[in-house]
This record gives sequence, structure tokens and C-alpha cells, in this order.
Amino acid sequence: MQTPDRAQSTPLPPATRILADEARPGPDLAVMRKHYTHEGLVEGDLAAEPMGQFTQWFHDADEAGVVEPNAMVLSTADAEGRPSSRTVLLKGFDARGFVFFTNYGSRKGTELAVNPYAALLFPWVALARQVIVQGRVEKVGRDETAAYFRTRPHGSQLGAWASEQSSPVASREVLEQRYADLERRYPEGEGVPVPPFWGGYRVVPESVEFWQGRENRLHDRLRYLVDPAAPAGWRVERLCP
Repeated sequence: MQTPDRAQSTPLPPATRILADEARPGPDLAVMRKHYTHEGLVEGDLAAEPMGQFTQWFHDADEAGVVEPNAMVLSTADAEGRPSSRTVLLKGFDARGFVFFTNYGSRKGTELAVNPYAALLFPWVALARQVIVQGRVEKVGRDETAAYFRTRPHGSQLGAWASEQSSPVASREVLEQRYADLERRYPEGEGVPVPPFWGGYRVVPESVEFWQGRENRLHDRLRYLVDPAAPAGWRVERLCP
């Protein structure tokens, strides 16, 4: 029987693998860029208020096939101003603001408890667009939370109970055991109560920026700012790219 080549069959030691990876040429970040050729964004084309404009752009992203167009980067900060970011899903928006749901004891929840302001970023890269929202944050009512919770798949309802979000857990097995215990307690078809430590937050916008990529990095950036004296309660300013 032919003996396999040890150089091919024996894995490299970790240190050797690291050295090999370091020697591998990587992409040249200095030349990695995409030239945007999309149509521009002008003031005359904007809706009177930001939620109308957001609705239009959201529909554009959905119709263009953007994967999870409601995925947004949520940034919060603690009492000392140290920021943290994560991707969450937008679950509702109207004239009052943008709504997402989470565990109140998660990192974002504890940070919002001491610093109730946040930023949202919708990265619709395929359209060379992004929307940036900044504003104060408030909890939604328990009735609204319960109504949304009932729309979640059964497994997601159990997951909200099983996960002490952002807290250390000893192992994956511990997390799965918690879920299995809940699955026996609340089988499919049986109502799952809304966790008292879980609910919705609404980001009430104070500014909403619409960013459209343009040629030569001369991007269009139009920002709505709350202004009670302006028509519809908002004024628009253009920012340099």
C-alpha cells in the first residue's frame, strides 16, 4: 500500500498556520473602491418630512432585492460615552419613529437605561444608499410589545426566554438545555407569555440623513433636522460629502 505524503496529510501546527497566513498576500485596500454611478438626490425631490422619504427608499430597497432591508446598525453609548454597535431588525416605523425589540437586560438595554439616545444606520450598499438616524429613545407600551411578540415564530418566543442576552453563558449546551426545558413547558401551539424583561424601543428621530453615492466621491447628503418653525416641522440641509 502506498504511504500518503505526510506533508499533505499532516495538519500544520497552529504557529506554522499563522505564519503561512501572514505570508499570504492580501487584497490591496488602497485600491479597493467602487465607482458610484447612480442618479443623484436633490432637494426638490425630497418628501416634506423624513418618514415619507424613508418609506420611499425602504420600498426601493425591498423591490431591488436588498437582503433584509430592515437590518440596521444600532449604536448606543454607556454613561461614560463609550459606544457599542450591533445589527438589529427594524420591526415598525411611522411618524413617531423607528421600533425594534430586545431584552431590556442586554448591553443595548442597559446602555439606553442610562443614556437614552441612539443612532441607526441602514446600509443599503447595493443601491449606494444609506440612511442615518439620530434621536432619543423611549420604550414602547406593553400592549404594543405583546402584539408584536404574538407575531414571532414559536421558536423565537422561546428563545426570548432562554437567552439572558449579553450575559456570559458556560457553554452552547447550557443555552440549548434552557431552550429544551422551555420547549417541553410550552409545546408548539401553546401560548408563550411575553417575558417581562423583553420589549420594544422607539427611536424618535431628531435628525435623518439620506446619503446617495455619486461619482468622484461627491456624494449627496441631505439631512432633515427637527425645526418647529419650518414647514412640516423639519428643515433640510445639504452636507459636504
